[in-house]
Amino acid sequence: MNDSKKIFNIRVIPHAKQNKVVLDGDVLRVYTTTAPENGRANRAVIDLLSEYLSIAKSRIVISKGATSRNKIVVIQ
Repeated sequence: MNDSKKIFNIRVIPHAKQNKVVLDGDVLRVYTTTAPENGRANRAVIDLLSEYLSIAKSRIVISKGATSRNKIVVIQ
């Protein structure tokens, strides 16, 4: 079994005009149309990353920055 994990630095931009993920240097910028209320933006970020990376949502964990625009995400 492979226990390797990948760690990504993410910058979230809420209230964007469209949903998209852009690689900017070593940071993934996640643009979401969702408002950052009651964890909705975090769920949208996980959905967008899942689609962008073609992996299951259950493999994505926000390890730091749940209430910040700057997040650290671990892919399990």
